[in-house]
Formats: sequence, structure tokens, C-alpha cells
Amino acid sequence: MFAVYAILDGITTIAVSLQERSSLRAWWVLLLEGIIGIIFGILVLVWPVKTVLVLLYLVAIWALIRGVLEISSAFVVPRSAKQRWGMGLAGLLSLIFGLILIIHPGAGLLSILWLIGVFAIVFGVALIIYAFQVRSRALALAHQMEELH
Repeated sequence: MFAVYAILDGITTIAVSLQERSSLRAWWVLLLEGIIGIIFGILVLVWPVKTVLVLLYLVAIWALIRGVLEISSAFVVPRSAKQRWGMGLAGLLSLIFGLILIIHPGAGLLSILWLIGVFAIVFGVALIIYAFQVRSRALALAHQMEELH
């Protein structure tokens, strides 16, 4: 499940980075994030018989790298402060998730599945909040442009 999630998330992230490259100075950060997601997803698919610990560390490393890139993106990509906290929060959650997996590797497969599920839900909610913030900002800018004309 993680492999499919990471690959689909990577493809989506790459698509967004390519669509937004004309409007984002640091579109390459999203591109890199997507490529890394796909690579980690493929690695998990290639090594399905390896121990759960290998999978756990692959997931942990992926979450840590993703968290760093998301926090970087929150500060590099030009946005208002109201929009930055959503991406920063998503990155912080990714970092916390990765650290928990590294600090408590023996928690067992069921615990890992619960952590992945909770992470996915909380991370999804953070990204939904971020999407609404971006939409609100775009609508406000459109309204300001209408007032100028």
C-alpha cells in the first residue's frame, strides 16, 4: 500500500511542479519531492520479501526527506504567511512521523500500519487546509484585479 501511495503521490507532485513551473521560482523542489517519492515507492515494490524493518526505514527516510522539502518549500515559494503555515505544518508532521519510526522501530507491523494511517489522515487534512488557503488567496487576488479594472 505504501509503495502505491508513494508512487501515485510522486506522480501527482511531479505533475503539479511541471504545471506551476512558470509561476513558482522553486518548482524544482516539488519536482525533486515527486521523484524521490517514486524512487522510494519502486524500492518498496522491488524488495517486498525483505524484513519489515527495511520497509520501516524506507518509509522513515522518505518521510524525513519529504518533511524537509515541504518545510523548505514553505519558505522558498512566495506565499503569504497565512499560506505558509499549512505547508510548514505538513512538513513538520512528515518529520515527526519519520522520527517516530526511527526512534521506535520495534513497535511492530500493526503499529506501523496505524502510524501510516494516522499520518495519511492528518497529512491529508493539512494539505486540504492548505489548498483552501491557496484558493482563498487566488480569489482575493482575482477580486483585487477586478476592482482595478
